[in-house]
Amino acid sequence: MHVEPYLCFNGRCEEALDFYRDALGAEVTMLMRFKDSPEPHECQPAGTEDKVMHATVKIGESTIMASDGRCEGPLNFEGISLSIGVSDVAQAKQYFEALSQGGEVQMPLVKTFWSPGFGMVADRFGVSWMINVVE
Repeated sequence: MHVEPYLCFNGRCEEALDFYRDALGAEVTMLMRFKDSPEPHECQPAGTEDKVMHATVKIGESTIMASDGRCEGPLNFEGISLSIGVSDVAQAKQYFEALSQGGEVQMPLVKTFWSPGFGMVADRFGVSWMINVVE
């Protein structure tokens, strides 16, 4: 079994993918727009043909998937965080600062009893991230 997060950005997926490319070095390995689907989507609102129906993204050794979903309603990523484990504090600071741009620091990146660097941030899309230096 393999579990991969699937994030729906309600119309802001391409913006999020560009942000993660810059902030984390993410690589979009697959992207399909609604207009490229071989089957029509009757429930998709008009004017969203160029939005992302599905994307697969590599971040380090992990894969996440993303979509614009139905392109309606506010973004809501409550009750879940994505965790990044890195081997040094400098790398942790780089990711933490990049994800913090336009976001909200939930816990500053600090030394803890389990790590020389741990912090939590909600990025500009509301996705919560935990950055942890693993020794």
